[in-house]
Formats: sequence, structure tokens, C-alpha cells
Amino acid sequence: MRVVVLTGAGISAESGLPTFRDADGLWEGHDPMTVATPEAYDADPDLVQRFYDERRAALARVEPNAAHRALARLEEHLGDDLHLVTQNVDDLHERGGSRRVHHLHGRLRAAWCTACDARHEWTTTLADRPPCPACGSRGLRPDVVWFGEVPHDTHLVEQALLDCDLFVAIGTSGLVYPAAAFVHYALGCGADTLELNLEVPRVSDFAASHRGPATRTVPAWVEELVG
Repeated sequence: MRVVVLTGAGISAESGLPTFRDADGLWEGHDPMTVATPEAYDADPDLVQRFYDERRAALARVEPNAAHRALARLEEHLGDDLHLVTQNVDDLHERGGSRRVHHLHGRLRAAWCTACDARHEWTTTLADRPPCPACGSRGLRPDVVWFGEVPHDTHLVEQALLDCDLFVAIGTSGLVYPAAAFVHYALGCGADTLELNLEVPRVSDFAASHRGPATRTVPAWVEELVG
């Protein structure tokens, strides 16, 4: 069985990380347009760097949960037939044991040099303008995808969706593109679709939906699939 799993903020929220937006539309107290666009970075790079430095530091205070660990178990069972895709920029999947993760929106614990295009693993601050390890310039920024930028690995993910037998979405609102269209790719190619979410939307394009916390629904689903 070829499976594509998409995870969103809901799976990380159960480890204690805030979701992308609060009910009032703010992102951890900030308007996303002031911290998550290239224009915001050009206008106030210090603010943007501090914001992501704080989020990067917050990763050290949380741990992967049972849902992350269950998906790592699924990878052990399916190997290359599992494509794990996440909209999250944290590293909880990797710390939970997953080895092959497509980060559509980039990674907090990585820095991108705008001068030489190199990408580096990064766990400390960027606000003090450290030099790029490759070229020495001080043009490092968070390696996250901002509004108006192209998500990573979309061509690989779209091909996996065209070939999959089952597409599963976990803890995602289904409102952010291109990920919001993934279910339609899968359905169009005859795949089964399943949604595991804390609250199932009133309108869902998935063939089946299970409601509940990811820490309960994901281990149960994985056990059913591999057991």
C-alpha cells in the first residue's frame, strides 16, 4: 500500500506548540503579514529574526507525542511506500523517529543564505547576523516559506499523490494551499482518503473522517493498518 500522510498544526499543538493562527487571526500575537512575508523581512528584519529565534528556542521545550511516534512506526512498516508531508516547521516528526519528511513550509532549525543560496542546520539565534558558514556573508534568514513564496517539494508530493492508494490528513484545517488541494489530487486518481482531526469540518471532501486528538486517533489508525 502506498500512503501519503499530511500533517498540520494540530499534531504539534498536542506537544504544546501554538497553532499557526489564534481565533482572532493573530500568529502568536503578531499579524502574520508583519512576520511572515519577504516584504516584512525587508521592512523590519530585526523583528522577524527575533520572532523566529523565539520560535526556534521554543522547540527545545517540547517533545514529540504519541502521534509522531506512531507515524515513525508506520514508516518502519511501509518504508519508501510512505510519504510523510508536513505543513509544520518544527522537527517533532524527526525527533519522533521519522527519517523521511517533506517540509512544505521549510524548517525552523535551518537557515538559508540569501547571498549564496546555501542551507544550513541551525539551532541558535539569527538576530545577531552570524556569518554564513559557506560564504561568510551575513545574509542568513530562517529557512521557512513565507506568504508569497513557493512551498518546498511540491512536485515530489504531487507525484506521490498521483500514485498513492491512501491519502490521510492529520490535524490540518485544509484551508491553506497548495496542501488544501491534495485531497482532490488523491481522489482524482482513485485513492481512498481519511481525515483525522480534533474537529471535523462541517464540509469535508474526505471519504472518511475520525474525530479526536491526534495522540489517540493516529496510534489507533496505525495499529489498525499495520497490526
